[in-house]
Amino acid sequence: MSAISSDILAFSFDGLSSPSIDLKFRKGPQKGEHTLGWGLTWYPGDNKGAVVAKDPSARDTKSLRGAMHDWDSFRSTVFFCKVRGAATGYTHLETQPFSRAFAGQDWVFMHNGDLDKTALNKLHFNKSIFLEPMGRTDSEAAFCFLLGKVQDYGARTLAEVDHQVLLSWFLQLDDLGSADMILSDGTTVAAFFGSQSVETQLYYSRIKPPHSEAGYHSDSATFALNNPRDTFRTALVFSSTPFHRGDWKPMQKGQLIIARRGAIVWTNKKDEKQTTLPQVSHEQDGHLQGVTVPAEKPRHAPGRGFASQQAQAQQLSIVQSLQQMKAVQHNVLSPRAITHAPDGSPLTYRLYDVTHSTEYAYEHEVEHSTHSFRLMPLEDLVQEVMTCTLSLSSEGEDVRFEDVFGNQTLHYSIIKPYKKLTVSCRSLVKVYGQAPDDYSVGQRQAFIPLTMMPWQQVMMEPYLRPPELPETQIRELLVYAMSFAERNGQHLMDTLNDINQTIYRDFRYVPGSTSLRSTPFDVYASREGVCQDFANLFICLARLLGVAARYRVGYIFTGANYENKIQSDASHAWVEIYIPYLGWRGFDPTNGCRVTQDHIRVAAGRNYLDATPTSGTIYRGGGKETLRVQVTMNEVFN
Repeated sequence: MSAISSDILAFSFDGLSSPSIDLKFRKGPQKGEHTLGWGLTWYPGDNKGAVVAKDPSARDTKSLRGAMHDWDSFRSTVFFCKVRGAATGYTHLETQPFSRAFAGQDWVFMHNGDLDKTALNKLHFNKSIFLEPMGRTDSEAAFCFLLGKVQDYGARTLAEVDHQVLLSWFLQLDDLGSADMILSDGTTVAAFFGSQSVETQLYYSRIKPPHSEAGYHSDSATFALNNPRDTFRTALVFSSTPFHRGDWKPMQKGQLIIARRGAIVWTNKKDEKQTTLPQVSHEQDGHLQGVTVPAEKPRHAPGRGFASQQAQAQQLSIVQSLQQMKAVQHNVLSPRAITHAPDGSPLTYRLYDVTHSTEYAYEHEVEHSTHSFRLMPLEDLVQEVMTCTLSLSSEGEDVRFEDVFGNQTLHYSIIKPYKKLTVSCRSLVKVYGQAPDDYSVGQRQAFIPLTMMPWQQVMMEPYLRPPELPETQIRELLVYAMSFAERNGQHLMDTLNDINQTIYRDFRYVPGSTSLRSTPFDVYASREGVCQDFANLFICLARLLGVAARYRVGYIFTGANYENKIQSDASHAWVEIYIPYLGWRGFDPTNGCRVTQDHIRVAAGRNYLDATPTSGTIYRGGGKETLRVQVTMNEVFN
């Protein structure tokens, strides 16, 4: 059989979508003896059953466009499309995409290339009567081989198969010829580009809103997201030809990309533009997985035998002390007293000098005003306030108290006229290092939805209630929130880390683009904002998933070469999530990082208004106001 030129196209959306798709036939001479045709597969309403539409003898796509116009259920998160030249005599059985019911759901498959069918039949050991090819193609035989491997592995979905194991199955097919393949169980999409593919290529791109009405065009297909319900959808798209718009990257030979709900969840190859692989940590069964590199053994210098023996003895003593410390540290109640993590790495504190200065200037004298200041850093087991001094330029009556959220607050009433008010707070704060959290404890739930005792739900109710928004906006945000949970298998920490990283990656930091009246939906729609906007969006998504979240205000140190590069002009804002039987843990979506020793916590609440650093009311006078805020944060080395 002569080679067949084909074009394949696959979509993984973060929510239900109805893309407008038009497949094109290549112009000019084709390879081999051909009839033209197309095939399209999708999962209506995200159900487990797939719909397959094919026309193996079509000369154009008029039948495709006509059919799509009449399909009321053309709405899915996964779409597979193929335009191909078929060998003479091919029927629906040999026309791709292929679909087959397996493990209680329909699986779909596409292949572009040629495999040694004789060798493939020998490779396919699973002789289940349910995994026999119905047609004559090597592509369907490869599909049955992969499903047989899934069955032998004991999995029911692609998410249950180890990524490296799945890669090994594709590599077995790769040895038999050109193997550009895409496989899906309706939720996960696995795309593989063969190492022996010479005349074909696979490209991929992550298409984010806002979407152009002009759509996306290539030599093989055109698609657009012009359905009003799909305004904010994100898609990961695979195509055998790049589109003229968008950032399309060619897959590397032998590369497997696993996608779920519009995002890449794993790949075995780094982007060729990167010089180093990004550091990725996976939390599995509550333990942080990492790589420990053994230290190089010291080399002895000649003539220093005694000193070397002393050094070895001292090092042995340190190791023994650490082992003893690890044996008893589970009874240490104060984190400040724990000096080493379970793996023996030191836990040291960091000391910061922070000055927060706010200056108000008015057109006319202010005769009477009251103010609330939340500028004093939090004192707890992890954060120690060495000194904190608050000074004001105008005399007044002050009342210091702890508000209902536990914030140290100063209420200040001024009755002496002034035209300028300067508020300055200087603090010296220690932030102690903490060992990684252990999520293996049974009560520290690893999956969404979380369960709480009734009284815990009552206490957390303020942090579980989403903001008051129109129902259509809440529904859209709920779809967005669920896309994170679904592509992470409902895993709590993976979902939260994904939200944190996605906001950092997909939303632009644009000062002045929003205001205090901006809602989480406004930020979601515009894909831009500042730290308080990203925190509000994260909080809204977490609460829609039934996870308690609160707003945190403080400061962030950006002077060193750390990942958190974006700093607000005044205080910084991030999110804290309550993990049952663990406590509040911080996530910084502005910088895409977890909160550790770079952040100083000051105030927290349900939202910005509960934790705002400075607020006040002018009862008489004032007029036009000019505000200037300056924050300096320096690390102090003892």
